[in-house]
Amino acid sequence: MSQRIVFPTGGNPGTAVITGASSGLGASFARQLAERGFGLVLTARREDRLRVLAEKLSSEFRVRCEVLAADLSEDAGILRVCERIGAIGDLDILVNNAGFGTAGNYADVPIGQSMRMVNVHVAASLRLAHAALGAMRARKRGAIINVASMAAFAITPGDVVYDATKAFLVAFSEALALETGGEGIRIQALCPGFTHTEFHDAGKMAGLDAASIPRTLWMEADRVVSLSLQALGRKGRTVFIPGWKNRASTWLVRHSGAVRRMLQRAKRKRDAQ
Repeated sequence: MSQRIVFPTGGNPGTAVITGASSGLGASFARQLAERGFGLVLTARREDRLRVLAEKLSSEFRVRCEVLAADLSEDAGILRVCERIGAIGDLDILVNNAGFGTAGNYADVPIGQSMRMVNVHVAASLRLAHAALGAMRARKRGAIINVASMAAFAITPGDVVYDATKAFLVAFSEALALETGGEGIRIQALCPGFTHTEFHDAGKMAGLDAASIPRTLWMEADRVVSLSLQALGRKGRTVFIPGWKNRASTWLVRHSGAVRRMLQRAKRKRDAQ
């Protein structure tokens, strides 16, 4: 039995909007929220994959699943999702999950690619959260999950814009939680570590040798999402790092210059191979 997310005002589950829902953490959020009875609006670039997922979830859990194809690296795609969010009267959850990574020194990565990342990670998250807060504040209930990363704390060469945008999401979530804490709205910056998804198989990240990362540091997407929703249900800390090993690693990174330098050297070595 999945743990129910209880909002301060009570009531039945409403609608959840999930970006980057076609695979990985987004698809796992969709399944686990459908299991809890939430209606879904699923958005990503790959409409065909969204439709397969939506049909499966609506059939299995008898919930409403809407598909909204949009590219959040473009203003038109962001606006399209914002307009849909603004029309949802029972909006309960927004999961800003869409994202991608690149590999390479900042000066060597085409600036257009870096700006697309800023749009997806930062601009889209800001604008979608703003669109969602109207309905949530009116109902005095709701939750926004911004999917950040442990990379927000482990600043390394070769991931300049990725690290910076994820760090922004952490700071944005913490400040937003302070503003909305008395309004029945919960904010979470989810900071997973190495997770088995398509993320490391796509684009420039495809060169990562997963075997170079200790097996014990990897987590499954379903486990990450389950822990995230459990933490949300308990109204825990705004910044949530799933898994005690990830939390311990993050503490070491944040408090030890020697550990940070070791990670940076290891990253340079992997990039040079």
